[in-house]
Amino acid sequence: MMEDEQEPPYEIPESELHPSLLVRVVLWTCGSIALLLGIIGIFLPGLPTTPFVLVAAACYARASEPFYRWLVSNPTFGPLIVEWRRHHSMPHRIKILAITLMSLTICASIWTLSAMPWLQALLACIGIGTAVWLWRIPSRDRQGSEGRSDAKG
Repeated sequence: MMEDEQEPPYEIPESELHPSLLVRVVLWTCGSIALLLGIIGIFLPGLPTTPFVLVAAACYARASEPFYRWLVSNPTFGPLIVEWRRHHSMPHRIKILAITLMSLTICASIWTLSAMPWLQALLACIGIGTAVWLWRIPSRDRQGSEGRSDAKG
């Protein structure tokens, strides 16, 4: 992504709180669990961080303005959330890192589970499916490299 295309990190995408207090409590709880799993995923390579943080942001955007602003303003998670909310894209570097760490972890798990071929096959299918899904997410910082750089979805 060119420097003049970058949005300032302090411009936070709007949130729209749900009118029901009960729904907001459920969303806040789900968002907090997702954020906790995302933080654990930083230290545990088999657990993805980015999808959980994106889920947390989506939940907080409908449940709690302060938690949403706190998460989006976070220097670690904020840029990923803003990129996803505005452009439905993911930085190429993050995509490569996620696929690499996930692949290493799944390969180690498959090697460890040599006595259970059905579980090895299941892990391989999950890993391949997730890697393909991640790879297909557009990256605005690599225009033209995936053929869908401007596509949403």
